Amino acid sequence: MPVSLRQAIDATTVAMLRARGSFKWAAPGPDGFGAAVAEMDFGAAPPILDALAGLSADANFGYLPPFLADELAVACAEFEQRRFGWDVDPALIHHVPDVIKALEIAITHFSRPGSPVILPTPAYMPFLAVPGFLGREIIQVQMRDDAGFFTLDLDAISGAFRAGGHLLVFCNPYNPLGRVFTRDEIAQLSDVVERHSGRVFADEIHAPLVYPGMRHIPYASTSAAAASHTLTAVSASKAWNLPGLKCAEVILTNEPDQQRWEQMGFFASHGASNAGVVANIAAFRHGEAWLDEALAYLDDSRRLLASLLSRQLPQVRYRPPDGTYLAWLDCTAMDLPDSPGALVTDRAHITVVDGPAFGAGGAGAFRFNFATPQPILTEMIERIAAALTSSASAQI
Repeated sequence: MPVSLRQAIDATTVAMLRARGSFKWAAPGPDGFGAAVAEMDFGAAPPILDALAGLSADANFGYLPPFLADELAVACAEFEQRRFGWDVDPALIHHVPDVIKALEIAITHFSRPGSPVILPTPAYMPFLAVPGFLGREIIQVQMRDDAGFFTLDLDAISGAFRAGGHLLVFCNPYNPLGRVFTRDEIAQLSDVVERHSGRVFADEIHAPLVYPGMRHIPYASTSAAAASHTLTAVSASKAWNLPGLKCAEVILTNEPDQQRWEQMGFFASHGASNAGVVANIAAFRHGEAWLDEALAYLDDSRRLLASLLSRQLPQVRYRPPDGTYLAWLDCTAMDLPDSPGALVTDRAHITVVDGPAFGAGGAGAFRFNFATPQPILTEMIERIAAALTSSASAQI
């Protein structure tokens, strides 16, 4: 039974979340709380459940039929135009199983052979692992930190291109820091990339999760130059909680890239599931009412988190994110080791992702997922406060 966004939460609800058996809630153990994995605890949108029930009723479990792939491309294009004002030709939208597969394709087929990958950090953890598996080095470029407001270090990115880097990974909205970049920031970045004849892999999987006062601007939509050097990856998986169904989309924005994709044929798109495709179509076409309700709740939650921290952990620096449901909690003002997330996981029994896992700039912080019912969020912060406060006192 899906968790209502507004229902009262008690121990039964926590038990139900654990009983689902997802990795997020199984990893902490029987008495723990899950705040590491990027999933929401709000069930699923009814149109998605209906679409999956229809797929099951038809027993459409064979290989992905072309009509579903075509319908997905159209639905994705409609959503990009309606939500973000980006006109995309559905013929340039291709299904893949997930964003990590899209990154693998971008590295192996759309970047200069053997060239390092340029990665702003702190970065989504798999982005620090995938290039190495493909025989590529990573040039980490630490974000500029102005009292918790993070910006791209364009001079360092330019230097990374001069050092031989060719493909830049640009995550917007930014996981784990929560930034949603402005049009001016994107234009400045695009100028740097174009000046060095570079490429961009734009991870926009969190694009639907942007809060009032900010607007997601697709990187490739900002100029002809940006369109000429970008592969964009999107999906309904984060905004509608569908990662296990395996479906994402790669949006191409120039003819040479489309020709190269067609040459790859079966390899490029293999792995997207019928269930994932059907769920993505339903989300893009019929899931915005549910999404808007979820966003309103998350907006309240990011502010609640600020209030809880100010009362219970005033030394922890937290800037409510512009987008995503991921909070970056900086504990460097406390007398703690460089891995406070490990203390939270071990002593509070709340799984989070420790800052060092995100690369340069991550020490002393951790990522915390607040996409959970607010009473659970409140209890988690109480546990975290007790664990960190006692640990800091023990250091004195």
